Amino acid sequence: MTRLLLAAALAVALSPASADEIEDAIAAGLAAYRAGDIAAAKDELDYATTLLGQKKAAGLTAFLPPAFDGWTRSEGDASAAGAALFGGGLNASASYARGGETIEIQIMADNPMVATMGAMLGNPAMMATQGEVRRVGRQRYVVSADGGMMALVGARALVQLSGSAAREDKIAYFESIDFAGLEAF
Repeated sequence: MTRLLLAAALAVALSPASADEIEDAIAAGLAAYRAGDIAAAKDELDYATTLLGQKKAAGLTAFLPPAFDGWTRSEGDASAAGAALFGGGLNASASYARGGETIEIQIMADNPMVATMGAMLGNPAMMATQGEVRRVGRQRYVVSADGGMMALVGARALVQLSGSAAREDKIAYFESIDFAGLEAF
């Protein structure tokens, strides 16, 4: 067993440099598996899965709108771990400010909380119980009494907006999100 581990480690060390840390973790997992070390193989593949989740979550950030003229944007969390409280999945957020006004936008995808929200946000009649139902393109969303906004995108992503800004500014930010692109993500 020790010889197999040494041989696998030597093979990995002598192989050409790989393109990234994800490939390194996958290669290490495969080497450990071939050497019979199932625990190490699982650990390496779990690490590769975590890195892939982080990379995918970073892609969610692209769907957060840029700051409008006169506003500033602060990046929030973009991670696979950020949604752990909601059962896993992906999370990205940004905050926007102008003077004393704020807007926060959060996108959560591929987690159980989004799935449970599907029944409410996938049905226009149910959405109407939560506030005013609006549409941008083909995407429906709800505006609550406190000015918060929420949309279920493609049954797998939940977009939420909150903040102290004027309703018109919040709607403008919300409607500037690339919902079609997010659905295809």
